[in-house]
This record gives sequence, structure tokens and C-alpha cells, in this order.
Amino acid sequence: MTSVLISGASVAGLAAAHWLRRAGCTVTVVERALGLRPGGQALDVRGVALEVLERGGQLAEARALRTTMRGMSMLDGTGAEQWRSTEATWSAGPLDSPDIEVFRDELTVLLHRYAQDGVEYLFDDSATALAQDADGVRVDFLSGRRQTFDLVVGADGLHSTVRRLAFGPEERYTRHLGAYVGVFRSANFLDLADWQIWLQEGDASLCVYPTRDNGELRTFLGFRSDPLDLDRHDTAAQRKLLGEKLGHLGGPAPQLLAAMQEAPDFFFDAMAQIHMDRWSAGRVVLIGDAAHCPSPLSGQGSSLALAGAYVLADELGRSGGDHRAAFTGYERRMRPYVTLNQALALEHSEGPPPNEVIDRAKNALRLDV
Repeated sequence: MTSVLISGASVAGLAAAHWLRRAGCTVTVVERALGLRPGGQALDVRGVALEVLERGGQLAEARALRTTMRGMSMLDGTGAEQWRSTEATWSAGPLDSPDIEVFRDELTVLLHRYAQDGVEYLFDDSATALAQDADGVRVDFLSGRRQTFDLVVGADGLHSTVRRLAFGPEERYTRHLGAYVGVFRSANFLDLADWQIWLQEGDASLCVYPTRDNGELRTFLGFRSDPLDLDRHDTAAQRKLLGEKLGHLGGPAPQLLAAMQEAPDFFFDAMAQIHMDRWSAGRVVLIGDAAHCPSPLSGQGSSLALAGAYVLADELGRSGGDHRAAFTGYERRMRPYVTLNQALALEHSEGPPPNEVIDRAKNALRLDV
């Protein structure tokens, strides 16, 4: 039985744990956080990714978790409404679409529930070294643990540890998209009811909307910028920077900036993509954002993660455990799909792409070959 270590317990890693376990693998998941990470943005699950959830028996529950927006307002820098829509939102697209929008933490809780039986979880730990030979991959862990696995799957996001250990420095593969964003949760002090507010002024922007049942707000504060020399772990400096970049905005901005200072789950990062010539090196393979992050600007990161986890497990099953053949098949099937979806952010940076462009990209993969 093939033993697999998956680094990362978010969408890609949990989906991979589910499908690899169903393919007969022995699965261990290591996650640097103390548990499933709270908070995060709303994720779109579109096209072929919905079929992946359906095949996993998770689609009905995912649909029950979908956001229930009635529409959105676009404000100018003073907070004055410029236009509104009750037909679509910028975060999720047409409100009558069969696609769904689900908050990241709610989706990961669902995926984790389906990826528990027979899966070992190592929270509060991380891989620190990988050493491959003909028989497997020896992994050293931060905790001092050492174990050998047949395969290692890097599903650990834009700043992937596995990618750095197996492929080299992150900057070798990162393409900055000219923006930064901060995300956090707060009480719904704006009393929004299933309604999004967007505000744009020059290089600064924000988006805020309530979670299910309208009990909390999720807020996104962003600004355009060339790459900055920032410590991505220094949240105090990041909050200060956002305050400087968005401090001139009116409307709900002052209240949201104040709430940001108290948010316990504040997260900040660059809008960036990952571009690599190959996603595997020996017995190590990357999936999701670690392999091909399209950035939140594409709206397709979660769909690529779900589809990639399924295709990787499918190829391992088809190859009878021959990881070389499986990894080749995985890349052959996923590359065109990834290219089209990364282009959504590269070619449509000023707003959501046209619906027909999204439709083509989200369905550009066949699960049965």
C-alpha cells in the first residue's frame, strides 16, 4: 500500500487526503497550524469542481453552505453609491448561477469530515527536510519526528514549504500581480443583510459582506503596488500599511480599518501567481496553489485545488502505483485547465471576466479519460 504524506490541511490537502485514501493509499497530513485554520475569504467552486464534490458525496452539503447574497453596491471613495446590482456580485458572479460560493473555513470543515477515516493528522508540525532515494522520501519534521513515505504531496499554498524544499526558492516561481490584500472577520456592525459593499478609489479598494445568518462580516482591504519588501509574518506592520494606504477613504472604510486592528484572524498577502515548468520532482508532487496558484483575482483557486486532488488520485489509481506515470498523466491533464484559469487574473485585472470566458475556463477539464 502506497504511503503518502500531504503537507497542508486546507482545500487542496484535505481533498487529496479524501481521494488518495479512497484510492487505497495510507495517508498522513501535516499542518503547521494548531488545527483547521479559521476565517478566510469566500471561495468559488465552479464547473468541473462541482462534479468533483458530487463524486465525493459532498456537493449537497456544500450547496447548503453557499453564501446567500441578494446583490451588491459599488461606492466611490467618499462612500457614495455609484451603482448596484441584484443580478450578480463581483465575488460570486450571477446570482442564478449553478456555481457556488462558500467561505473557506466552512468548506475545509466539510472536506475534513470526509477525510478522517484512515487518515493521520499531524497538527502544529511541518516538514523541515526531504531526502529522496529509490525507496521513498525521508521526511524530517519540526517536532523532531522522522519518517519515510513512498510519496510526498505539497498542498501547502502560495508559500509552500514542500516546493521550497524540493524545487528551490519561492521567488523563482512567483509572479507578482501588482496588489496586496488583507482579510479579517469582525462583528456585523454595519448591519449588512446578505448584501456586499465594494469601494474603489484610485489604487485602494475594499469589499465587505456578511457571513451566513449575517452574524459576522468578512472584510477585504487592498491596494495596488509593485512588490514591497515586507515581512509576511509581521502583522503589525501590515495593519499599519493598510491604514496608510486606505486611510483617505470614506464610507465604511474608517470603521473597517478600526475593526482590522482588533481582528484576531487578520491575514495579509500579495496577489501573486505560481508558474512552474514541472510540478513533480522524483517522488514529490505539488497540487493546488503550491503548484499553480492563480491568485484570488481569478476566483478559481479552490476549483483548481479540488480538481487537481481528484486527478492526481485518479492517475495514481490508473498507473497501479507507478508514481512516474501518474505524475506525468496528472500534469498532462491539468496543464491546459490551469493555463486558462490563471489567464482569468492576468487578462482581466480591472474586474470580473465576462461570463463566457469564465464558463470556458471552469469547464476546461474532463474527469473521465
